[in-house]
Amino acid sequence: MRKNTIHTIKLALLMTLIAFIGGTSTIHADIIDPASEDYQVTTEMLDSEHDDYDEGAVDLVGKSIYKYMQFGGDASALSAEQKAAAEGYYDRYEDAPFFGLSTLWILLCAFLVFIMHLGFSCIESGLCQRKNTVNILFKNVFIICAGLVLYAVWGFNAMYPGDWSIDGIFALGSSISGGPADNSDLSYGGTGLCQTGWADFIFQAMFAATAATIVSGAVAERVKLKSFMIFAVLLVGFAYPITGGWKWGGGFLAEMGFADFAGSSVVHAFGGFAALACVLVLGARKGKYTKDGIKPILPSNMPLATIGAFLLWFGWFGFNGGSVLSANPGAISYVIVTTSLGAACGGLACMFVSWAILKKPDLSMSLNGILAGLVGVTAGADVLTLSGASIAGAIAGGLVVISVLFMDKIKIDDPVGAISVHGVCGIWGTLAVGLPFLTQDGTEASFGVQLIGTLAIGAFAFVFSFAVFSIIKLVMGVRVDEAEESEGLDVAEHGAPAYN
Repeated sequence: MRKNTIHTIKLALLMTLIAFIGGTSTIHADIIDPASEDYQVTTEMLDSEHDDYDEGAVDLVGKSIYKYMQFGGDASALSAEQKAAAEGYYDRYEDAPFFGLSTLWILLCAFLVFIMHLGFSCIESGLCQRKNTVNILFKNVFIICAGLVLYAVWGFNAMYPGDWSIDGIFALGSSISGGPADNSDLSYGGTGLCQTGWADFIFQAMFAATAATIVSGAVAERVKLKSFMIFAVLLVGFAYPITGGWKWGGGFLAEMGFADFAGSSVVHAFGGFAALACVLVLGARKGKYTKDGIKPILPSNMPLATIGAFLLWFGWFGFNGGSVLSANPGAISYVIVTTSLGAACGGLACMFVSWAILKKPDLSMSLNGILAGLVGVTAGADVLTLSGASIAGAIAGGLVVISVLFMDKIKIDDPVGAISVHGVCGIWGTLAVGLPFLTQDGTEASFGVQLIGTLAIGAFAFVFSFAVFSIIKLVMGVRVDEAEESEGLDVAEHGAPAYN
């Protein structure tokens, strides 16, 4: 009884305190002066079609006006534009509850995408021969380290330019700069891009290195280490920011209405067609294609490859989930579901298609089916219906089987199936967004624009890579000699085997 009395007294005191705070709320109304120049909003700032539109600046003012109104400020002192800014901030704020949570979510997603580099290392070394394990791991370590630095020095500000050197096509990059307080409030991107500039950079930097890891798998077991390192630097540091800017930096593809939510083309088709160009220049592994037909070169470690595939699936939750660019709970959870359905349906379709064709259940093909399904829904994870994501993933899973077998038939040697998974399925995933029966009502992506966009990105990646890799071949060679390839690159290039 005494406990209940004490509880009642505490509750009464708390209610009194709340009432007192509410009664003195007008004290807080003077936090801002709505007539101040700092809190003015123009019609042009609110108009998304106008050159002066600035959602970040409007949200920053809207936040202050909203707070002013919540604490008893005089609404009659506000202009219609100021009220519209507060209302817009409120609407978007409901989707992104607060700035800190959104920033934390994006950082978590950046960490998940970072884990994908471990996944690439595992699946590549598992699907290749044991004697080349150290070489494969070294390349992947180099890619993430060099990619991060290059993106900071030039790539980020080239991909997301303040000013274009050639309008919508090319921008000169520059180094990131500043301190903790810079780009650390809503002025950076409003509630639509609800994160600090630093979180945005590190998330995008993790993406940038992915393109080179795709190439690494395709050229594995016979490429010269130094030649590959030079090529990777140029691909990640220079080429990727150019095509990335065409869509995500507001370039000409963005202006056309090209849709690529998380990078089926910007990341995956780019990497897949860069890989195809390099493989054509490099040639097949010795002994793969003989006069008697195709001689399989067996994987060294299927458990490791399986771990790699699951790490990639796990990392893809950040790859696609982070591309929401805020802590919008509905959008994040929906994207995670479509991503998972695409992966699962891709794996299942690949299992049964490959089983029907090869007459045996093939694990390595099934792992690639999961990855193909993920690539297949990445461009439209935000707009595909649940059935659309399942269909897009399943088609990608079947497509990868046909593509891998076709590549072998025309003697294009890709040890991990990277060209098929990322290149071929990247195109399919991009085109799927332009098919109305797969997407939600109101999706405005045009199939024609999707086709133009994915072909433009793939063609640029192919031409750039073919030219650069050919020049490197002329200058210093791109392939180890036959004796080194036979011995294994671990000993030939690094002087030490992976397993003692």
